[in-house]
Amino acid sequence: MNGILLLIGVQELGQGPQEFSKEQKQDLMHIAVCSVLMQSGYYCCDGNDEEGWPHYTQLKALPAFDLFEQENFLKDHILLYFQSQEFI
Repeated sequence: MNGILLLIGVQELGQGPQEFSKEQKQDLMHIAVCSVLMQSGYYCCDGNDEEGWPHYTQLKALPAFDLFEQENFLKDHILLYFQSQEFI
């Protein structure tokens, strides 16, 4: 799951493959989570900063799920993301 989120984050960043620090990888995974949850109205993109990194605002609270449900919720949204990007 982390690998997929990292790849989505790199895709959304749009700067191509490169070496990322551990902190940047965490930021890329955050970008990915926000991006996949945007389609359900949980986040909106506020634009990019001066370095080209996107920033998001949370619009509504995420459902209170246990860890298993949370992972499935995210998996479903990842599949929707790939469908919307015409990867599937």
